[in-house]
Amino acid sequence: MPQFLINARDKAGALELCMANRPQHLKWAKSRAGRILMARPVFADDDESFAGSTFGAEFDMLEDAKAWTADDPYAKARLFDAVEIRPFKWLLGDGK
Repeated sequence: MPQFLINARDKAGALELCMANRPQHLKWAKSRAGRILMARPVFADDDESFAGSTFGAEFDMLEDAKAWTADDPYAKARLFDAVEIRPFKWLLGDGK
């Protein structure tokens, strides 16, 4: 199945919005764990503040990855400033 890398970057100064929606985001992601190869928060330069989310996930096509990302509670809350979705291939590591 094709793999996609999803990089979503939070709006500047949106930590309160991020934290308010974090429980729903985590529940959403955990309910879709079978599709996810990896998922990680991205941090700001201070290595403590959230700056976004990155997923490696499997989808049949790019349109499916876009729809899946739009369903993320963070996206619905308009937390993201930018979202980039690119095809990729897992090279090293377990991937799950």
